[in-house]
Amino acid sequence: MKINAPREAQHRRIDDLLREAKDAGVSDVHISPNRPPFFRINGQLKPVGEQALTEVETQDMAKQLIGANERAERQLAQKLQADFSFSLPDGTRFRVNVYFRTGGLSAALRLVPSEIRTVEELNLPPYILQFAELKQGFVLASGPAGHGKSTTLAALINHINQYRREHIITIEDPIEYQFQDKISIIDQREIGRDAPSFLEAIEATLRQDPNVILIGELRDPESMRAALTLAETGHLVFSTLHTNDAAQTVERIIDSFPASQQSQVRSQLAATLSGVISQRLLLKKEGGRIPAVEIMVATAAIRTSIREDNIHQIFGIIQTSAELGMQTLDASLQSLVNSGLIAAAEASPYFSSDKLLKSPRQ
Repeated sequence: MKINAPREAQHRRIDDLLREAKDAGVSDVHISPNRPPFFRINGQLKPVGEQALTEVETQDMAKQLIGANERAERQLAQKLQADFSFSLPDGTRFRVNVYFRTGGLSAALRLVPSEIRTVEELNLPPYILQFAELKQGFVLASGPAGHGKSTTLAALINHINQYRREHIITIEDPIEYQFQDKISIIDQREIGRDAPSFLEAIEATLRQDPNVILIGELRDPESMRAALTLAETGHLVFSTLHTNDAAQTVERIIDSFPASQQSQVRSQLAATLSGVISQRLLLKKEGGRIPAVEIMVATAAIRTSIREDNIHQIFGIIQTSAELGMQTLDASLQSLVNSGLIAAAEASPYFSSDKLLKSPRQ
């Protein structure tokens, strides 16, 4: 479906709105007909003014975003939605999804910071740097959309880039963070532009002499199996899943396969999985956001629980393995509350324990 905005309409340019978003420090921008644009700032949606966008204005903004991107326009025509990246003249980049809503065009844009921050700057537990020191294995970042999974993996990839001489390949749809070669060399491949699909791109990496592979997202059993094979063949593989915690991440991978294949997948996962980082971004009392992080390290006990299909034991193993750098999400949330960084009410929706979240005064 080709986007054609009427010539007589006078519209606000998308560039102006996105520059305003950048200056306001937003993470996301939403545009839809019959309501004003919305910015997400520190996790909260706020309208930009009171004037609603018309259907014609929204359509024209979508047209400006897509521009001469033939792949995005073809994707929109065939699938009624399109994923791509968009850059302002100053180089500021956004990850874009244009889609139809009640028959009209809408768009959701995620600001991709130009600077890749370190684990320390992101207030992440320093222990997760152990995953960047691995020579081989399978590391997953999990959590809801918009809670920093890609940012965490970018920090780990950039750590490798700074301290190790490796060949790093990223497979993304679309490319988010843009890496510059430091000690490592990095090749970034975008689905649709540089490779036809995640599966084909993953399979092709074995012919590209990689050491480290970042897969933007594991979307289907085929890409999951290919990622496991890469880890089995002596590579370090990073990826993301939209799951709530380490145990659910393991279950999601195994349950994605037919029952007849699950025993084999459990064995593969038990042998290759190195760790799971699960995180939530929470509003700080003083403003801004800070991550609460669960860390699972694949110890012998974890591997046994996966292999023997005792996934329910993973939480308890994490809970009792703090000396190995592990921590539950509940423990991380409680620590942030105890330190006064976040309010108990902010943490409570993410707290999974049967025990009540304790405020510092209790």
